[in-house]
Formats: sequence, C-alpha cells, structure tokens
Amino acid sequence: MPITLADLAGPRHTVVLVMEMQRGVVGDLTSFPELAEACAKRDVIRNTARVTAAARAAGVPVVQCTAAFRADRAGSHTDNAPFIRRLLRNPAHMLEGTPAVEVVPDVADPADLESRRYHGFSPFTGTSLDQTLRSLGVRTVVATGVSLNLGVPGLCLEAVNLGYRVVAVTDAMAGVPADYADAVLTNTIALLAARVTADELERTWI
Repeated sequence: MPITLADLAGPRHTVVLVMEMQRGVVGDLTSFPELAEACAKRDVIRNTARVTAAARAAGVPVVQCTAAFRADRAGSHTDNAPFIRRLLRNPAHMLEGTPAVEVVPDVADPADLESRRYHGFSPFTGTSLDQTLRSLGVRTVVATGVSLNLGVPGLCLEAVNLGYRVVAVTDAMAGVPADYADAVLTNTIALLAARVTADELERTWI
C-alpha cells in the first residue's frame, strides 16, 4: 500500500528544512538577481512562509539552513570550486554578522532552529544538522528553499544517504534558468523525494 503524505510527513517525526532563504540570496540584498527573480515568479518566499507557518502551528520544527563566510574565511574552502571562487571575488559576500546572512523576514521566526555552514553546498556537510535532527526524532525532512542548481539537490541526496525520507515542496524552491530547474525537479528530485505543493502540505497539517 502506498504511503500517504499524512504518514510520510506526520508532525511527530518531521522537520522543515529551509535552504538559504536569506536576504543576500533571495531577499532585498541579493547577490543573485536572476535567482531572486525566479523566486518571485514562482512565489517561493510566500509558499515557503506558508509551509513554515503551517509547520509551526502543527508542532513541526523548522530549521533555517543558512550560509555565511567569516571575513578571514576561516572554516571555508575558498578555491575548490569555480562558483565559490567567483563569489569570493567580492570580499563582502555573505559575511557573518551582516544583514545579508539574515533569513528573509517572511520566513523567519524566533522559535526556529538554525544550522549555519561555512563550507560547501549541502546543509549537512560540516554542520551538526544530522545530530540535531536525530535528537528531535526526525525521520522525514521537508525540503524548501534554494537553489535547484546546487543546494536543494545536495540537501535531498545527503538526507537520503543519511537514512531520512524526503518531501520536496516544488513551489517553495527555485533555480535558474527556469527550464533547468524544472528538469532537476523532474529528473533528479523525483528520484530522491516525494514531490508536493505548499497547498498539499498545508492541508495535511491542518
């Protein structure tokens, strides 16, 4: 018998992971205008806010998976990927302690947990996220955020590798260009996760 969304994402064993919904990524201080535009077209911020609000109301923990760099770059590999090298040509990019690393207000809540990373593209690598989820009794992670180019596939793949089940909220994530993002949802995320909409998840948790 196929597992239902209510069973898969039951509040007692589920967490919402919000990937890099930060002001310097998709918000008012974005360094990625194309990605911010893609989020606006897909209503990603509003849909993520709906998912996180429904989660909090249902007692489902929300973890803000954020990224930052120290000014001295300690803890970050800065020359092992072309994308990172390009980003760090700007010495002020996503610096710890600046408004750019804050979560966009519509998605943030003081009760949320935060898992910050200084290296790589996955929220699990080099952080205590896995241990945090296990301490909460989590078996299913709900994935939201950006981007479908790197971070979201990394989140889903590592979550599966660590033994979690994954639910991807397709209208609460984006990538660029749009046709590539859609292809990732169809050809990669579908192999790793159950795909749902914000509406479907809201109805499950009401």
